[in-house]
Amino acid sequence: MLATLRFVVVFLGNIASVALYAAPIVTFKRVIKNKSTEEFSCIPYIIGLLNCLLFTWYGLPVVSYKWENLGLVTVNGVGIVLELSYVLIYFFYAPPRGKVKVGMITTLVVVVFCIIATVSAFSLHDTEHRKLLVGITGLCVSIALYGSPLVAMKKVIETKSVEFMPLPLSMCAFLASALWLTYGLLVRDIFIAGPSVFGTPLSILQLFIYFKYRRERIVDEPNNGDLERGSIQLEEVYLEKNDVTNCEQC
Repeated sequence: MLATLRFVVVFLGNIASVALYAAPIVTFKRVIKNKSTEEFSCIPYIIGLLNCLLFTWYGLPVVSYKWENLGLVTVNGVGIVLELSYVLIYFFYAPPRGKVKVGMITTLVVVVFCIIATVSAFSLHDTEHRKLLVGITGLCVSIALYGSPLVAMKKVIETKSVEFMPLPLSMCAFLASALWLTYGLLVRDIFIAGPSVFGTPLSILQLFIYFKYRRERIVDEPNNGDLERGSIQLEEVYLEKNDVTNCEQC
């Protein structure tokens, strides 16, 4: 029964996470169409790439016990492909200075991952210590990754517009965080549950802010009836003013 529950949770978590990883496709379609990165930042996608690399490595039998964390490998393997695609597209359309910045940061990320992978594979000889090294590093990177939506939330509060934080993206973030938190608790793995301890409250806050400012926007927008009544009142005032003017001339 417990094994079935774990399978269902990890299956749903994979779906929600893949949807979350795929969400920026819309943004990068715009980049390709306009042939410009505009004001988009590539940092979240580079951090996302490192996060996927670390947790794919964490799920492999080199670090974990056999294939106990196969779900991590599948979802983060897809994440590597998508995040790397975003970084390459950004690099292709970025201005010269942007290309240098992206190239340097991406190279640093790959070097960091290679060092951690090498140390965990050849210097540590048991699963416990390997999990500790890769897990702690992955936890730190995940916290940084989950902190990136704070920028979007700040923008929504400042502009009172939810266009910077689409509902599907916020819903996917909440579902992915909640499901991986559940899975991490079921398998009693702090390094799987840990990132979602931060991610779940942040995604709930995102949803709260979305619905708060969405309602305010609806209240602020006049309906057609109000517009029609306003037009009629303006017309009546205009006619009365003209009548008064005509009487004075008489």
